[in-house]
Amino acid sequence: MGVRAWRTPGRAALGFVVLALAGLLALGGCGLGAGSTPGGISLSVTQDFGTLPVGYAGTPRVSGQETVMSLLMRNYEVKTRYGGGFVESVNGHAGGTHAGEPIDWFYYVNGVEASKGAADTNVESGDRIWWDLHDWSQTDSIPAVVGSFPEPFVGGIEGKRYPVRVECSELSGSACATVHARLSALGVPVAGAAVSDEEEQSTMRVLVGPYSALGDSLSVHDVGAGPHYSGVYVRFSKGGSVLSLLDPAGSVVRKLGAGAGLIAATRYGEEAPVWLITGTDAAGVTHAANSLRESTLHNVFALALEPSGVAQPLPPAGP
Repeated sequence: MGVRAWRTPGRAALGFVVLALAGLLALGGCGLGAGSTPGGISLSVTQDFGTLPVGYAGTPRVSGQETVMSLLMRNYEVKTRYGGGFVESVNGHAGGTHAGEPIDWFYYVNGVEASKGAADTNVESGDRIWWDLHDWSQTDSIPAVVGSFPEPFVGGIEGKRYPVRVECSELSGSACATVHARLSALGVPVAGAAVSDEEEQSTMRVLVGPYSALGDSLSVHDVGAGPHYSGVYVRFSKGGSVLSLLDPAGSVVRKLGAGAGLIAATRYGEEAPVWLITGTDAAGVTHAANSLRESTLHNVFALALEPSGVAQPLPPAGP
């Protein structure tokens, strides 16, 4: 008996995740019973946009068919509120408010914010599941993150593997070649094309090039316009020559000029996610392309690259 809860207002925010009261009496560790046990899954639980781990970080315990919620409760101490309907805390880390701002638990499967409650989402083999407790004062929906790379390129979303197309502002450039090579090395079939303004519902687009050269698509505009639009804590100046990094409150922490890069993702509804490998100029794009690796992106919502190439997870902490 799965029950959903949805944050209000919001596109798909699932921080207040409803427990299935009958089916998930698994607070003591009971599983869902019959069903094949998914293999090769990972479970990350963090706070503050992935900057701090919460509790156990090894291979999760799995037994039979699992939902995202039953898996969490099997491996962590979960407390609820409002009569057992909402997640209050995980290992003592509670939602509510912090410094006057709202904080709550959100979850992502293979790098996308799920479209259903955690009690209604089955765990599939190979899934990368990530829970994070964070401030949602600037946006109650971060529809896609890069911190589960190489997902969703390898396993897809809810069992659906999307075609992948790398669109480059400079098809013969080194950054374009690097992105192609990194994805191909994962066994991902990759098509290539020049950057287009056309949005695609069923193809994962990876846009590679300086921000000013990525066209006028909604995805490009929104990723550069702040978290309210895309869930990415940055803004680009008009012309794309300055990348401003925003803290969880939406305030500018730093401004990066020549040589700055960005790896970010967004998504609209049930469409395929769009990834941007971009920057203020060609040097910044090169920094971003070179950082497209699992070890660099692990548990990162989005990633800025300083002109020196140093990685800065987003959003950065405030002053």
